Amino acid sequence: MEHPRIGLALGSGGARGFAHLGVIIALKDAGIPIHLIAGSSMGALVASFYGAGIDLNRLYKFSTAFKRKYFLDFTVPKMGFISGKKVKDFIKVFTHGKNIEDLSIPIGIVATDLLTGEKVVFKDGPVAEAVRASISIPGIFVPEKYKGRLLVDGGVADRVPISVAKEMGADIVIAVDVSMVKRNAEITSIYDVIMQSIDIMQMEIVNSRENTADVMIRPPVDVYSSRAFTNIEEIINLGQEETKKYLKQIETVIEEWKG
Repeated sequence: MEHPRIGLALGSGGARGFAHLGVIIALKDAGIPIHLIAGSSMGALVASFYGAGIDLNRLYKFSTAFKRKYFLDFTVPKMGFISGKKVKDFIKVFTHGKNIEDLSIPIGIVATDLLTGEKVVFKDGPVAEAVRASISIPGIFVPEKYKGRLLVDGGVADRVPISVAKEMGADIVIAVDVSMVKRNAEITSIYDVIMQSIDIMQMEIVNSRENTADVMIRPPVDVYSSRAFTNIEEIINLGQEETKKYLKQIETVIEEWKG
């Protein structure tokens, strides 16, 4: 019997994006195959690490030990506070310097062209450059210059890239949104101002697109800061536990597709 191609659409959300790893772990434990992944920002980072073939247990251990110091290289502000070279080198090491087309499954990495407003989807070329572009939160990271384009965070154009997963050939799309607006959030830095503003701007857009996903998973991570890389173990576990609640729905969708 023919089986559907299952695609994940992993959204942006800063540190909350570690919940994506929990989603992947739960799907794999349940024997649900992942044929392709589209990712924006933190979703692109998790997708690329998974696609690089890193063992899930190792990825879990690495994630829980993750610290901001690994990737923050502050610069004199002109177009951003963080130059991004450190994080690009970090991604390159962990993905073994691979190109996107060399990963174990098709990965689509979403960025935004700051000059034209277009959504840019990387499906080939160096992983490190594409992910570096996709995580470039405007005003925080210096934009990534790539082939004449000035690229910023994929979440600006497409926070949860459901349409990208479909364009890549997914018959069934499981979307994961980890970037809810935290109401009455403590706003104490420019990072908070920018992240909260992007979340607010994207809120209605994501709500209107929700129906285009076959399954939409929203791990309850809104109590955690998108910028503080603490409580990572809890965030991963929330992604895993929330996904377990949707397994029956996912299996039903697969059976209905088979007809």
